[in-house]
Amino acid sequence: MKLGVSTYSLHRAFSSGELSLTGVIDYIASIGAEHVEIVPLGFSMIEDPSQIETIRDAAAANGLELSSYAIGANFADKSGAEFEDEIERVKREVDVCAALGIKRMRHDVASSKDLSIGNFLAQLPQLTQACQTIADYAAGFGITTSVENHGYFIQHSDRIQALVHSVGRDNFRTTLDVGNFLCADENPLTAVANNIGLASMVHVKDFYVRPANRNPGEGWFKSTGGQYLRGAIAGQGDIDIPGVLGIVKRSGYDGFISIEFEGMEECRNGTKIALDNVRRIWNEIV
Repeated sequence: MKLGVSTYSLHRAFSSGELSLTGVIDYIASIGAEHVEIVPLGFSMIEDPSQIETIRDAAAANGLELSSYAIGANFADKSGAEFEDEIERVKREVDVCAALGIKRMRHDVASSKDLSIGNFLAQLPQLTQACQTIADYAAGFGITTSVENHGYFIQHSDRIQALVHSVGRDNFRTTLDVGNFLCADENPLTAVANNIGLASMVHVKDFYVRPANRNPGEGWFKSTGGQYLRGAIAGQGDIDIPGVLGIVKRSGYDGFISIEFEGMEECRNGTKIALDNVRRIWNEIV
C-alpha cells in the first residue's frame, strides 16, 4: 500500500493564494506522503499545458509518485453533438493524464436531478457507451479509467457495480471512496466490502453524521435520505475507519490510497492529522 494525498484536500489554501500549485505538492511531501493525486480545481492543464511540467517537476523534486488524475464529467441527459463533445473533452483530459505520466484517471460519469433507479437504468446504455469509448482511448496510453461513488446519481455500490460490469473493460474500474457511500445513506462497511474488488484507487475521508430531525446548522449538507453530514478529519468522524480500512487491507488491495480532507478545520493541519491517523490505523490492522 502507498499512502498519499489528493490535492483536493488543500484546495482552500490553493484557491486563497496561500499555496501555489508547487507549494501544494511541496506540502504534501513534507507531511510524509508517498504519492500525490492531482485534481485540477481552479486550474486547467488543457488551457495552460505548462502546468504539466510544473507538476511533474515538483513531484520528482520531492520524490513523490503521481498516482491518479481526477476530473469532472457528465454524460447523462445529453444527446447528439452535446454528448459527443463531452466525450471528446474527456479524451483531451486523458491526453493530459498521459503527459503527466499517470496511469490512473477518474472521470465523473453522470449527474441528474432525477436520482431514481428508473432513470439510472434508462441512462445506463449511453453512460456505458461513453465510458467504453474513453476507456478504449485511454488503453492506448496504458491508463485505467474509473468512476467514483459520488455525485448522488451514481453513488450507491450497486450502481457502481452495474456500470463497471456494463462497460466490461479491464481498464475501467472504480475509485472507491470509503466515505461517500454515506451520501447515499449506504453503510460504508457493507459498501466497501461490496466494491473493493473493483477498485483501482481508494480514497479515505470521514464524516460526522446527524439524523434528519437534528439540524446542526451551518456547514452541514444532506444525504439523499435527509441525514446531515459534515466533513471530518479521517479517524475523528463517525465512520468506522478502522473497520473499512480492515476490509480494504484484508481484501489484498495493495495499491494507492489517497487522503481526502474536506472538514471545517484548517486544511493543511487537517490533512496532516488525517494522513497520520490513516497510517497508524493501517499499521495496527492484523
